Amino acid sequence: MKTIKIAGVPEHFNLPWHLCLENGEFEEAGIDLQWTDVPEGTGKMCEMLRNGETDIAIILTEGIVKDINAGNPSKIVQIFVNSPLIWGIHVAAQSKFQQVSDLANTKIAISRLGSGSHLMAYVNAQIQGWNADNLQFETVNTIDGAIEGLSNGRADYFMWEKFMTKPLVDNGTFRRLGECPTPWPCFVIAVRNEFLEKNPESILLVLDIINSTTSEFKDIPSINRTLAVRYNQKIEDINDWLAQTQWSQSNCSTETLNKVQNQLFDLNLIDKKSTFAELVHRF
Repeated sequence: MKTIKIAGVPEHFNLPWHLCLENGEFEEAGIDLQWTDVPEGTGKMCEMLRNGETDIAIILTEGIVKDINAGNPSKIVQIFVNSPLIWGIHVAAQSKFQQVSDLANTKIAISRLGSGSHLMAYVNAQIQGWNADNLQFETVNTIDGAIEGLSNGRADYFMWEKFMTKPLVDNGTFRRLGECPTPWPCFVIAVRNEFLEKNPESILLVLDIINSTTSEFKDIPSINRTLAVRYNQKIEDINDWLAQTQWSQSNCSTETLNKVQNQLFDLNLIDKKSTFAELVHRF
């Protein structure tokens, strides 16, 4: 039995992994896949890949591209979710801010530096025409930290996946002022180079198993109800999310990586551009 450590956010995108684990599909293939939920998100998973705490991460595209560029010894082996991530722009319910334009020069709650909430704040600033040099950040680690930070005024707004934060909008904890979709496929599968070089067949086997599930995921009977129950969502919200979410069974294209790197470079979030071979492993 080959032990492989894998990490991902505790969100609906990753239910296909949990179904495969619960059905014993990895075990049948001789793989002991050990899943770790990482509520802190991409910045934390980059750290875990660097220090060997995980072998695989289901991670935001922009975050891992930036971190590989900065020396993370890992490679992207596949796109996992091909559709954009819809980032909601949230303030505390009692906040004085009424529209996204009001948030210029205010403080942003982020899970950590290098996370999606950090990097997408720059993308949103560019869209809004703000001076990115004026962005201010407050590290809050998790959604619970963001609730506390926005409620007590340590930060003014928080960007997180629209549907996972929808229950907090519905119950009056947050108000959502706007949305900011990623301009690229949102999640990729990244693997530590050391593990990848020693175990390419095991990684291919993992990809074959998960791809078989994601290709048929939307056809699973009552999958919308399963998602709604597991992730505390309204069925109508899950239906909307399923309609706009597309899993992938393919690797990154040069065009996609150029788009990500060009935007990160333009925002001064990376100071050089990596080659395709430095970022992506092709089997």
